[in-house]
Amino acid sequence: MTPVTEAAPNAERQVVESLARARVLPVLTVTDIATVRATCQALADGGIPCVEITYRTALASEAISLASEIAGLTVGAGTVLDPGQLRAAAQAGARFALAPGLAEPVVAAAREIGLPFFPGVATASEVGLARSLGCRVVKIFPASSLGGPAFVRSIAAPYPGMRFIPTGGINDGSIGQYLGLPSVLACGASWLCEKDLVAAGRFDEIRRRAESTMSAVR
Repeated sequence: MTPVTEAAPNAERQVVESLARARVLPVLTVTDIATVRATCQALADGGIPCVEITYRTALASEAISLASEIAGLTVGAGTVLDPGQLRAAAQAGARFALAPGLAEPVVAAAREIGLPFFPGVATASEVGLARSLGCRVVKIFPASSLGGPAFVRSIAAPYPGMRFIPTGGINDGSIGQYLGLPSVLACGASWLCEKDLVAAGRFDEIRRRAESTMSAVR
């Protein structure tokens, strides 16, 4: 197994602590680079100190770099599918990365460069594999399709040392059920910065949603 860099454990601890305080992780897919600063600033102004920018478009690295310039915002890379994307995210300034699935080469690359990485799981076997690879925080995706909070509760029971980031199909009406589970570190929240809101320049509404969600979960 590739050795962990000396700074890696501390970096992951800091990210986990940040997510534990936030409880909510907005998920942003960028289609227009001109909207990145305003969108992320609206989230920060609404009280959310973190964001996941997905590699679903070619603008991800540039967007991560721009978002990382916002004071107090912890920026992560999402939908990281291979080591090349992981390294690009780290170079752009991402503090952590996530994926919808579990790819061992990406886990190894993350350990090599010391970037906290939270792979995606959808079965108990995948949780067990992630654990065997040294991962203690994983993303559950797609959370609602897998069974929602009941699924998270069930899959967490055999793995008391694991923490989970449910993502997919969660909204402001269901997030509280997930966050009520001790094993849940934070929840992915794509509804906070939906593409239609961003495209329309509704940054006021993004901030309002952020404020409303943070008030509800604290």
